[in-house]
Amino acid sequence: MDLSTVHIGVTKRRPKTRVGRGIGSGHGKTASRGYKGQGSRAGTRSYSDLYAGGQMPLIRRIPKRGFSNETWRNTYIEVNVGDLDAKFSAGATVDHASLREVGLANGPGDGIRILGMGKVSKKFNVIVHGISEPAKKKIEEAGGKVDLIPPPKKPIKNKMKPRPAKVK
Repeated sequence: MDLSTVHIGVTKRRPKTRVGRGIGSGHGKTASRGYKGQGSRAGTRSYSDLYAGGQMPLIRRIPKRGFSNETWRNTYIEVNVGDLDAKFSAGATVDHASLREVGLANGPGDGIRILGMGKVSKKFNVIVHGISEPAKKKIEEAGGKVDLIPPPKKPIKNKMKPRPAKVK
């Protein structure tokens, strides 16, 4: 055996099947679509496993119950105080931008939350959206300061606005 002949006869890609090219091809006349029906016509889409023909689909037959607040839920990036102690020097300001720079707050999220796993031996100025009680206690015992970013104010929905008084 020779390395120049190893791949002879081995095809990496199967060629595309050309349908509708005569009776001798085995895929002629109806081009393997059959004679009648929806799938034989031009412009039909391929259907998913959920498609049930003319029957009412399962997703529409089952009752819809309950409520999901997934639309409004906030997801926070969680960082432990031990990671802060390892990545930041004493007296550093820890906020979203600085956490992103050192690689602790990668990915999407609505804010940063500090958790209390680990030890703190340095003084930090922490500005985040949320912090656990043990984490806050550890940072303040080390001489640090914790500032919380307030959440956005909820809009005032007053549908029954008083009409302005008519001037006579």
